[in-house]
Amino acid sequence: MLDQATYTPRLKALYHSSIRAALKEQFGYKNDMMIPKLEKIVLNMGVGEAVKDTKKVKQAAEELSLIAGQKAVTTKAKKSIAGFRVREEMPLGCKVTLRGDRMYEFLDRLINVAMPRVRDFRGVKPSFDGRGNFAMGLKEHIVFPEIDFDKVDEVLGMDIIMVTSSKSDAEAKALLKAFNMPFNA
Repeated sequence: MLDQATYTPRLKALYHSSIRAALKEQFGYKNDMMIPKLEKIVLNMGVGEAVKDTKKVKQAAEELSLIAGQKAVTTKAKKSIAGFRVREEMPLGCKVTLRGDRMYEFLDRLINVAMPRVRDFRGVKPSFDGRGNFAMGLKEHIVFPEIDFDKVDEVLGMDIIMVTSSKSDAEAKALLKAFNMPFNA
């Protein structure tokens, strides 16, 4: 068993040992605090079928908790929308915010285990928001090894948002590329 006091995730160690120095040299930062870092990763699952069956949200939350390694929070509708048959406070999805060691562990599993298992994978489209945050979507949550394929009733998609401390998209892309994020462009 791993000793939690001395264990450091592989990507966190890589960031501190070589990525920080490479980014400092590449962008010419004068201060170490200017070097961009990964602040958090938010995983989100919207469950459209929750309108008909609220058990689907519970199932999605359990599966997202398995993937993330921490408990998922159920997200609820803010207001009623008659056209979608949605009532206020109705559970519609779930989310998890990862920080620290769990964030680096998840990123490692995403890049090295889950993405290679995606069918017809040709890399991720660089989708930045202008402030250095990266968002991507997965059509199938079953690419993660924590999910037992036989016990899944329905294949759900999920959004993955990586929030960085960088000021520009170029800095954020350089940071994620250093973590071996497979960008296709």
